[in-house]
Amino acid sequence: MQTDSIVIIPTYNEKENIENIIRAVLALPQGFHILVVEDNSPDGTADIVKHLQQTEFADRLFMLQRPGKQGLGTAYIAGFRWALQRQYEYIFEMDADFSHNPADLPRLYAACHDRGADVSIGSRYVSGVNVVNWPMGRVLMSYFASKYVRLITGLPIHDTTAGFVCYRRRVLELINLDTIRFKGYAFQIEMKFTAYKHGCRIEEVPVIFINRELGTSKMNSSIFGEAVFGVMRLKWDSLWKKYQRI
Repeated sequence: MQTDSIVIIPTYNEKENIENIIRAVLALPQGFHILVVEDNSPDGTADIVKHLQQTEFADRLFMLQRPGKQGLGTAYIAGFRWALQRQYEYIFEMDADFSHNPADLPRLYAACHDRGADVSIGSRYVSGVNVVNWPMGRVLMSYFASKYVRLITGLPIHDTTAGFVCYRRRVLELINLDTIRFKGYAFQIEMKFTAYKHGCRIEEVPVIFINRELGTSKMNSSIFGEAVFGVMRLKWDSLWKKYQRI
């Protein structure tokens, strides 16, 4: 089945979620494709994906297997490179654990395809705080981290660490992916900041973020530390860098 859109889903120990998230995305009428970037999960996540490829979704479900856990940012960059070698026009980031609702994918697509955005973001904070089942401390840490990023960088985005994103192909072709330095959740900040500096039009689409019910979160305080303390260097380096405008 031909499509202009692919959803990249990084996985590490997601056996409880992976089949359900795949079925939910592929059931959407838009006909999305999926690329699972699998980091050698010891729980058998890859085996589940292979079974679905072989039995039901050979032409819509793909998997890129890596030898071990190498960080969220490198997983997405590997996925971006894979997608750019094919003819996809809209390239999505999405978690495997249903914290991002697959039903919101068409809304992110519409922001780029219909309304002309270069980047659309499933935003938890553009219309208040739309987070369900997170401890209050984690909500506050995430919310004020985004406020901090906006203050330091001038990035006009409410949810700078969001991981639910649609990029137009031309954005990823313009960004030099070799220069993206962060591997954890600061990767999300760096990608948005870089797209903004290139003059990309960015639209935030309000979504409700629901904390995972199955499996184990990969979030920890060091991830937020990277996001907070890496931002100053990101801003400093940008002062001396020239960005080609889209």
